[in-house]
Amino acid sequence: MGPRLFFQRVPEGKVVKNRVHLDVRVGTGLVGNERLATLEAECTRLVALGAVRLQLLADDHDSCIVMQDIEGNEFCLD
Repeated sequence: MGPRLFFQRVPEGKVVKNRVHLDVRVGTGLVGNERLATLEAECTRLVALGAVRLQLLADDHDSCIVMQDIEGNEFCLD
């Protein structure tokens, strides 16, 4: 099975360039430290390709890393 795209409506408007926010699934089915290690490994790979790490969002149940591509568009490693 290939990549899936999910379009979700949000209540707020966006007035800057980023019209689409992608969540790149790399830790599906993983939890805790195993999930975080997988996200960090993919983050490191993407930073080497020119992406920028913005923020780690994590709690006891879930985590993602907010990143930015080379054109400034945000996406999440999820």
